[in-house]
Parts: sequence; C-alpha cells; structure tokens
Amino acid sequence: MLILRPELPTPLVSQIVEGLRGLIGTQRLKADSKLPSIRAFAAAHGVSVFTVVEAYDRLVAQGLLVSRANAGFFVKRRSEEGAAGAPGAPRADPRFDARWYLQQIFENRNLQLKPGCGWLPHDWLFEDGMRRSLRHLSAGGTDIGGYGLPFGHMALRMAVAESLSERQIVVDAAQVLLTQGSSQALDLVARRLLKPGEAVLVDDPGYPNLMFMLRFLGVQLIGVPRTPTGYDLPALEALLAVHRPKAFFTQPRLQSPTCSTASLPQLVRLLELARAHDFMLVENDIYADMDASMRPSLASLGQLREVVYVSSFSKTISPTIRVGYVVARPELLEDLAQLKMVSGLTSSDITERLAFGAVTDGRWRKHLKSLRDRLGRAQAAVARRLDALGFELFHEASAGMYLWARHPDIVDSAELSTRAAAEGIMLGPGQLFLVNPRPTGWLRFNVAFSEDERLWRFLGGSIEQHQHCELSQQVEE
Repeated sequence: MLILRPELPTPLVSQIVEGLRGLIGTQRLKADSKLPSIRAFAAAHGVSVFTVVEAYDRLVAQGLLVSRANAGFFVKRRSEEGAAGAPGAPRADPRFDARWYLQQIFENRNLQLKPGCGWLPHDWLFEDGMRRSLRHLSAGGTDIGGYGLPFGHMALRMAVAESLSERQIVVDAAQVLLTQGSSQALDLVARRLLKPGEAVLVDDPGYPNLMFMLRFLGVQLIGVPRTPTGYDLPALEALLAVHRPKAFFTQPRLQSPTCSTASLPQLVRLLELARAHDFMLVENDIYADMDASMRPSLASLGQLREVVYVSSFSKTISPTIRVGYVVARPELLEDLAQLKMVSGLTSSDITERLAFGAVTDGRWRKHLKSLRDRLGRAQAAVARRLDALGFELFHEASAGMYLWARHPDIVDSAELSTRAAAEGIMLGPGQLFLVNPRPTGWLRFNVAFSEDERLWRFLGGSIEQHQHCELSQQVEE
C-alpha cells in the first residue's frame, strides 16, 4: 500500500499519515474501505505496532479514519463527519463525553476498583496526623463564629513559606495566599491573567479540570506536547512563532497523566522563552511532596519574576480538607486575594488550621518518606504487570502516582473504560487528558490503586478477546 523510507529524516509515523492521507485524497482508498489491522500493517511494512497505532490515531483525529468496535479502522464516509465541519478538524468522539466521565469519577467513588482516579487510598494518607490535629483543634476551643482571614491562616502561610525555602523558593508569608485546593488557585490565576479569546498554553496530555476551567473562560487552548523528559521544545518554539500566549499552565514535576519531569536545561529554556515572548508561567507543583529529589522548579529558578507557583496539601494529607496555595509577586497576589474575596469570601479557617496541625506534626516528614517509598514500590510493580501484558510505557517513573501506557490492541481506551465501569472498575481513558479529545489507546494508571488482581484479569481478558476477534476476521478474509 505504501513505501516507507526509514533513511529519511521524516518520522515513520508522519510518513504513514501523509501516505494514507494521499491515498484517501486521491480516492485510491475509498470511503468505507477497511485498512489492514495494526499488526498486519506493522508486519507488512517492517515497523512497530506502536508506530501504526500512533499513525492511525492521528488519522482518526484528523477525521479521515473511523475506528469501529471489534472491526478495525475504515476510511470515514462524509456522512460520518456530521456537523463538526471539514475533514481534518480534531473533534471529540461523540461516544465519549469527557466532562460527564470526569463527573462520574467523583460521584462514583464507591466503585470497587479505581485505577483511573486522581487521589490516594485513605490508608496512604496522613490519617493519624489529621486525627491528632482535629483533637488538638477541638481541645483548644477554636472560634467558629467568624470568617477566616482574606489571605488565609497566618501560621500555615508561614509554614508554607518555610517549606518553600527548603526548595530554594525564597518568599515570606506575605507572598502566600491560601485557597480551597489547587483548583481554586488555578482558577483565580486564570481569571486574573486571561481574557476571552486570548491564547494560553497547556500541557498535552494534561490536567482535565484545568482545561475545562480555561474553556469556560473562553480562551484558546494551545497544547504543548509532553515528552518522557518534559517538553517538546521545538514544537513549543514553533507554537510561539504563531501564537502570542498570555500564559503557560504547566506541571514540570511528576506531571499528570504522564508522570514525566522536565530536566533543568528544559526549565531554564522555558524561562528564557517566557521572557522573550512575554508570557507568564503558572507552575502547578501539587506532587512536589511525593518527590524525594530536591530538584529545581521554575519558581526556584525564576524567583517569581515570570512564575506563579501553585501547590496543595490535598494529595498528601487528605483531599477532603481542600487546602491549597498560590505564591506570586506581591502586587499580583493582592489582585488574586481580591478575586478570592469576590468569588467566595475567605477560605475555611478550620481546614487551614487542620492542615497546619498536620504539617507541623512530628510525624509529618516520616509520613512523606513512607509515602514516597510506597509509591516507588507500586510504580515498579505496576510497570512490570503492564509490561507483561504487552503495554508500552510512555515514561518509566520511579516516583509519583501515575503511569501513562497504551497497548497495541487497545485502540480506544474510552470504549474500554465504559466496559470496565460496568464491572465496577474506574479507568482513566486517555481521551480525557487530551487538548483535542479523540479516540486513543492511552490510559492513565494510578499505581496506588492498580495492584488488585481483578484489574489485571479484566485487562488481560479484554486484550485476549480483541486478539481473538482480529484473528477470526483475518481467517474469514
């Protein structure tokens, strides 16, 4: 069907995409034509199945192919394009509503297995510290008759400033604004920095809640591709040449969903680009406490000149307390505090006092070390199980909560996730994390929830069923 030339600088994925585009455009591949299976194409052209998966995924995203359950890939009919517009325009797969699925994740926390969720099991959290803090707070006769302070509980702000100094971020308590989790912090920053219609950079794949929030603000989302070592800097520079972004919302460390971490040279280059192109870097560092390495951050390198720093206690103490914070230049922080008061008055003084009691507990650092060790062991164990089933890992992480993986026989992880939910298993379909949602085989695995044998029986059975169906089709042909 195609002649691929590995000696050329053009990646094989791009050669396949452009070759098939040409065949479809000249109608040598007509509407409803079935393409070779992923394995058959890979064998015929001497490439890996993952290369073919990526090429087919891109053509589906461009509106040229359609994936049909248990049947394979077909050239799309014009009638299948619907009202979304011209071929080539990325659009969401109508079978999968990302916002609905994200809501279900939080409303159905009673599902038996939750390998796709974004929090830790309760016995991995600082439950003992929270109980001690709660008892101390109750015994102290805390005043519950008034509001908290606009900037938040002063003792906790001082503790945050002190802990940030250990990460080489030099601030005082006056530069710390406490919020109702990191989500409120990101929302305040976005509303202060952005106006409808303006371009904003985000990680791709990245954080679904952030993307939904930014879309509600009416801004234009521009995805910056993640790599196993951080960012695709050539792609970023190409985007900067076309767009004039006002900000880049990013997770350099233990990023969700890939768990990749940007290197020091990449962080330095990112700061240089922010200065040259006049945009703000909004660093979401909510997984910092899970990282034993004292690695630099954008905030430590830039010292808040081009950086707004966001983090949270919800991941490591308890998600129910909803205590986060934002650190920025004084004049910007004052504006953020005003926005906070306008939208919801003060944050909860009681939960902030609970968080303060936890982080000043004598066992807090021991808890963090234990958590990091436990996550490291889970990372290794889950990676082995995925490898044994034939999954490809985007990045082999040694810290953090997630693994980002795909299997050559899983072409639409949203379909798989729907079937899993019917069996009481919450998966993390890759489409949820993409700037331009489209069918994809990628899945996010929360390693803390991925060691149950029922998950592996489901995945193994699904892969075996797909392979059996594909083999039967090949025999019939």
